[in-house]
Amino acid sequence: MVAGDRAVGRKPSVRGKSDELPDSENSALIDIPHDHLLDRALDRLPERHQVLAAPPRGSETTAVHGDAGLPYLGRVLQYMRWGPAEMVGRYRKYGPVSLNTSLGVDRVLVAGPEALDEVLGRRRRDFGQGWDYFIGPFFRRGLLLLEFDEHKFHRRIMQQAFTRDRLEAHLAALTPVVRASIERWIPQGGNAERTVLLYPTLKELTLDIAGETFMGVDVGAQRRELIDAFVDCTHAGLAIIRHSVPGGHWRSGLRGRKVLQDYFTAMLPEKRRTESPDFFSGLCHARSEDGGVFGDADVVNHMIFLIMAAHDTTTTTATAVAYYLGKHPDWQERVRAEVLALDAENDGAAPTIDDLEGLRDLDLVVKESLRLMPPVPGLSRRAVRDTEIAGHYIPAGTPIDLAYQVNHLLPELWTRPELFDPERFGEARREDKSHRLAWLPFGAGAHKCIGMHFGTFEVKTVIAALVRAYAWQIPAAYRMPWGYTSIPFPRDGAPMVLRRRSA
Repeated sequence: MVAGDRAVGRKPSVRGKSDELPDSENSALIDIPHDHLLDRALDRLPERHQVLAAPPRGSETTAVHGDAGLPYLGRVLQYMRWGPAEMVGRYRKYGPVSLNTSLGVDRVLVAGPEALDEVLGRRRRDFGQGWDYFIGPFFRRGLLLLEFDEHKFHRRIMQQAFTRDRLEAHLAALTPVVRASIERWIPQGGNAERTVLLYPTLKELTLDIAGETFMGVDVGAQRRELIDAFVDCTHAGLAIIRHSVPGGHWRSGLRGRKVLQDYFTAMLPEKRRTESPDFFSGLCHARSEDGGVFGDADVVNHMIFLIMAAHDTTTTTATAVAYYLGKHPDWQERVRAEVLALDAENDGAAPTIDDLEGLRDLDLVVKESLRLMPPVPGLSRRAVRDTEIAGHYIPAGTPIDLAYQVNHLLPELWTRPELFDPERFGEARREDKSHRLAWLPFGAGAHKCIGMHFGTFEVKTVIAALVRAYAWQIPAAYRMPWGYTSIPFPRDGAPMVLRRRSA
């Protein structure tokens, strides 16, 4: 299933903005493409109108309506094919709250800043986490899967592994690793140009970084086995057959979970005995202000989830940033100029956190890339009691999909949202301040990504090394074929022709 950011015709937006905007490389993130037979066939399926539940007698709320889609599958095929364009389409047709049936489960899709604010802000105690359905069997009891007081307790302990001092130490250690690895992509003195499959190449690099930073080990010969295990676990969440059958994604995910659990469990005794700067050791020895500590099972569960989040999301983000820099060589040159200027100022030394935060143009590009392609394009919640969202009745137990990427693409919040325009985040415009939930690639509220600062520093370090060593330009006709069976990823591996720069 593929959705590239191909140029397609634009439909009228919710508030009647002009439909005369020019085509762009990101149009298919917003509008459903029609250039493939499968796209046209899925878009022409007749609607199966369905109501979630009738409001109680005397309630002033209204029922949630929507399209139930295909029997059992619901609209999962449309999402796997179109990703954000499917969510934007639901928002345009049904408004901020709609039925979102998939894989035999009636869910509610919530989009738009005001509706999301009810779930994440005003009524947040009405909603627990909803990730168990997707990733519970594979990343059980990771931080994202805990809720309320238990989540607060675990997060407070885990925060000890993410202090600024620890992040500074990790940054100093990862910079030479990243630079040396990227330099090896095209050996000095050899062919000055080479096609690299950027996504899998970056995935290996980020796993190596995660190994050193999070575990304090050289992943080495187990790299391939661990990458496969993480991929199997993340892809299993949207498995159509959700049982352990031979050859199925669900079975592969369960097998991947066992590989990861055995790997971290074997390392645990040594990490308990000694202290080192890595996150694994930090979790083993972290203690909250009131003396709380993690048990062995908690440490293993958190490590499995942290490594997945650290290397999967970073790989997708770094790939997206490199793609947009290749499509926009003017921005690539701007980023390269400030990176080289920092190198000269620091005499090539590893940058500090302050240094990375001062790379203005790189920061703008990363933020704009996260707007267009956040690595986790939605959040999952579950109603713990009867409640409402934007005047719609939500029965207890209802799974809620918070399609925050829709907010990233609304003309009500962003000028020409289909365009790559990093300056929208500059101080002169600050379009991300149009609403407090206009831009939230790291989530919001109590479950906001605990590793967002480290992840951003890692992406900046990777891109800085890339622009320092190479130049690249992506043909105008090429559109990244994003797939949405898990964390967004390019289905063609993101082939990129890198040319070594002269010193």
